[in-house]
Amino acid sequence: MSTDAPPRPRTLVAGVGNIFLGDDGFGVETARALANHELPAGVEVADIGIRGVHLAYRLLDGYDTLVLLDATARGGDPGTLYVIDATDPGSRPPSEGVPLDGHRMTPDAVLALLDTLCAGTGATPPRRTLVVGCEPAQVEEGIGLSPQVTAAVPEAVRLVAELVRDEAVV
Repeated sequence: MSTDAPPRPRTLVAGVGNIFLGDDGFGVETARALANHELPAGVEVADIGIRGVHLAYRLLDGYDTLVLLDATARGGDPGTLYVIDATDPGSRPPSEGVPLDGHRMTPDAVLALLDTLCAGTGATPPRRTLVVGCEPAQVEEGIGLSPQVTAAVPEAVRLVAELVRDEAVV
């Protein structure tokens, strides 16, 4: 009798952003807060910060789901949380002609680089990519989140925990 169970889905929750630019540090702070929570087996939380190229290469290790945590300006009130499905590679800008600046890669640029790397290596990108974003109040030079974004971090943690539980049973 075989005891080979299907492999558990692997999920990477990646906090991105620059902690030296105020609310741009939302993703990093949320990843730090998530590190203290019990999450399903197969879920990894990483503080990526501004190392976008590192994230793209890490994703080549084979994840079923990527959850990016990032400050996301969409015009809402500061502290508003968004869940954006960024799964479709066709919705992302191509990486051709985009200079690789490891310290200034937006999530779109990371995902475009990942598409290029996967095409070149035969690796498979995550089947699902979600962005949990928070509307920033300010992204000027300075350490620390605004009060509105600080208040959104616990709700973002709850939201991500719910998303990864749902992904773990898919």
